[in-house]
Amino acid sequence: MKRTRTVLVTGGAGGIGRAVAAAFAAAGDTVVIADRDAERVTATAAELGLHGLALDITDEDRIASGLDALQERFGPVEVLVNNAGLLTLHGTVLELPGADLDTILRTNVVGTFLMTQHTARRMVEAGVAGAIVNISSIGGRQPTPGMGGYESSKAAVDALTRWAAVELAAHGIRVNAVAPGPVLTDMLAAGMPEGSPQRKAWEDRIPLKRLAPVEQVAAAAVFLAGDSAAHITGTSLPVDGGQLLT
Repeated sequence: MKRTRTVLVTGGAGGIGRAVAAAFAAAGDTVVIADRDAERVTATAAELGLHGLALDITDEDRIASGLDALQERFGPVEVLVNNAGLLTLHGTVLELPGADLDTILRTNVVGTFLMTQHTARRMVEAGVAGAIVNISSIGGRQPTPGMGGYESSKAAVDALTRWAAVELAAHGIRVNAVAPGPVLTDMLAAGMPEGSPQRKAWEDRIPLKRLAPVEQVAAAAVFLAGDSAAHITGTSLPVDGGQLLT
């Protein structure tokens, strides 16, 4: 019988995070979703039958107090999914404001680092051989004009994944990443409906000719956090329909 784990999914109120949280819950885990939008995370948690936590991953004090409260109620986090991040600030290398790049890096890189650090410290203190899964992007390896700020942050997430993996291995903590290509979230589907020129342009870059369903990204996260991946650490697994091959 599978042991129930405490799983924390950041950015869990929508899109990929919501699908990841639902997948872990379906696997029998106790799932807490965290999001900086307190109203949204409360509503989503209630809808999915999960637990919600209002949390800003760039606020170190809030991270510490949030993790302490979570641990007091559910025990130490055994699986952390670092999904929260920014995908809305874009610009070319000649036009992107430095302040926007700073915001991207502060959220996607420093936020992921802080969540990893504080959660791993508690895992080590509790003697938990846990797993951390970062949501990265194939954009960290394959540039798209105008998206370089975001893609640079995801290249850094991949580097952070390897860094944490090699240092936390001695504590039995595995750290991996899932690197999706374009993912068919509700928001993306609304902005690029099927048959639209924008949707077709993305699909034409993908050998399998379709965007990734959120469930496929979620399945990869569950796999990397599970016993079937017990000898895998420090990797960034593409879920991209073969886009990196082109």
